[in-house]
Amino acid sequence: MNRRSLHRRTHTSLSLMAALTVGAALFAASTGPASAGKATPPQHRKPTVVLVHGAFADSTSWNGVVKKLKRDGYPVVAAANPLRGLSSDAAYVKNLLAGIDGPVVLAGHSYGGAVITNAAHGADNVKALVYIAAFIPEKGESAVELAAKFPGSSLEQALHPVPLALPDGSQGVDLYIEQGKFHQQFAADVPRNTADLMAVTQRPVTGAALEEGSSEPAWKSVPSWALVATEDLNIPRKTQNFMAERAKARTVEVRASHAVSVSRPDEVADIIEKAARTVR
Repeated sequence: MNRRSLHRRTHTSLSLMAALTVGAALFAASTGPASAGKATPPQHRKPTVVLVHGAFADSTSWNGVVKKLKRDGYPVVAAANPLRGLSSDAAYVKNLLAGIDGPVVLAGHSYGGAVITNAAHGADNVKALVYIAAFIPEKGESAVELAAKFPGSSLEQALHPVPLALPDGSQGVDLYIEQGKFHQQFAADVPRNTADLMAVTQRPVTGAALEEGSSEPAWKSVPSWALVATEDLNIPRKTQNFMAERAKARTVEVRASHAVSVSRPDEVADIIEKAARTVR
């Protein structure tokens, strides 16, 4: 072996020994007496926000809200609300909640408010409820009953019923908003081209879901927030305020249509984040 090869091999061996020595020192420092028995404190995690859409909509109605929440560092899940029946829809969302690790802020729009009211009851990880132009029912109340409590809703005149065969062989009905009336009824402050797409892609709700009474409401034990859409033609402003006051929800009013999550996503995200900041 020539002198140059011997020098190269010696230099490599020394470098390797130095690296091993540094690694051993670092390992000893991390496991030595100073840190023995001390767990590394977990990094503070923001609560997961679960969003539940209502009737005549789907999860994409939350897109603008999701964008802001994600930008602000919140984990987000937008549930696909089945819109088949209040108790079964709530059970579906409750199962979703059970699969989430850590605290949850649960938000619902429209009929989705009735769903979260039922789904959060007994769900220990739900730490806050947020109602967005939503139903906040008391035990036994239905969406149909609450919508008619005060004047101002023109939804009934815009509905298009479609016969539905139920699994047990009985007949039911699926309810849509007539496409030609959708913009004015549901989303008057949303650009026409967007509202027209929403009308085509709307998901129907069964009549039975809107008529089913609520079970024990979670808002009696879980802190709640409410955003009231003042130009809402589905759930009148007076009805929204009545329900929010009864639930002792921290409330803000926004000049918007029923489709407030589409037309004013930043304001919707803001109230959700206000609720989330109270969760520890």
